[in-house]
Amino acid sequence: MSSSPPAPQAGRVIAGSDAPEKPQLRVGFIALTDCAPLVIAVARGYDRKYGLEIVLQRQPSWAAVRDRLLSGDLDASHALYGLGYGIQLGLGGPQRDMAMLMSLNQGGQAITLSRALAARAASGAALARVIHGSPDRLTFAHTFPTGSHAMLLYYWLAAHGIHPLHDVRSTVIPPPQMAEALRRGDVDGYCVGEPWNALAQSEGKGLTVALTSEVWPNHPEKVLACTRDFADRHPNTARALIMALLEACRYLDVPAHREEAASWLALPDFVDAPRDVIAARLLPEKAADGSAPGIRFFADGEANYPYLSDGMWMATQYRRWGMLREDPDYLRIAQSINRLDLYREAAAQLGVAVPASTMRSSRLMDGRTWDGGHAVGYARGFDIRA
Repeated sequence: MSSSPPAPQAGRVIAGSDAPEKPQLRVGFIALTDCAPLVIAVARGYDRKYGLEIVLQRQPSWAAVRDRLLSGDLDASHALYGLGYGIQLGLGGPQRDMAMLMSLNQGGQAITLSRALAARAASGAALARVIHGSPDRLTFAHTFPTGSHAMLLYYWLAAHGIHPLHDVRSTVIPPPQMAEALRRGDVDGYCVGEPWNALAQSEGKGLTVALTSEVWPNHPEKVLACTRDFADRHPNTARALIMALLEACRYLDVPAHREEAASWLALPDFVDAPRDVIAARLLPEKAADGSAPGIRFFADGEANYPYLSDGMWMATQYRRWGMLREDPDYLRIAQSINRLDLYREAAAQLGVAVPASTMRSSRLMDGRTWDGGHAVGYARGFDIRA
């Protein structure tokens, strides 16, 4: 398949006061299946439709994404939901006010164990028995200290009675290096986005034992992030970027279009992994057998709305695991980061429905319900915590 994008499609002309203040944008991404909205936005010409030229720049790690957003080398990026929250809260690096423009997807991540470990513990309950019955500590990897992979992995382990800070070791590995770390025996398991779970399984080196959507159905995952300063100085640009990516996310709701996306993602400039491995888990909203939800890119806009409660949940987990020493004003933090104003304006231009509430209710795997209320009590209410 050619890596040259087609000619831009005819569409809404942006001019005058609506014109993007900065039409050419350097936008970062990590080699993951859920960078698909950015790849499709460029391949289908949705950026040019709204007066932009997106220059995609692949990054080696989430730490690199953080550093290049803060230095201005990137204008915006495909980012872990918790990356912007960690920067805003000054966790593990310099503090800077951040902006989350939209959610790019929900779900689509997984927990994979080595074949040797999975032979003894193909479920969380069995894993707990192995861990508690052995003097040796296993090593699990995630991708960024404040990211959703870390928080969902910790949640999954704790729900099975495994303390992620005491019973196992944890380490940070960039997503594209996960499968190789498992092959070398550097780690016993990991939580990461696709296709790096599917690749380990296809090579016979790992076994996916849980989808993150089993931990939290339709959980928040990747976002479109930038600094608050960039969003404030370039509101038309930010709005046009949201519109281009909303169109790409809507395009990805069609199963046949996901087949096309798998071919684009497999190219060396993007994910650079076997197309069939990518396609195997580039799922529609539900797996073919009707089991746990897979990755959601649009769902009539439901997957893209930057719910305040989603960001608040991340912060409650930072408090749970001792990354925050005191309870912050959870709601105020989410209101300052999630740019509902820009998202709503962009969605209105496209006729994309916007939920009536900034909060949503979710039931996680341990039976706890999270709806954005009573955040302080929620964060302190877990039996296993720091």
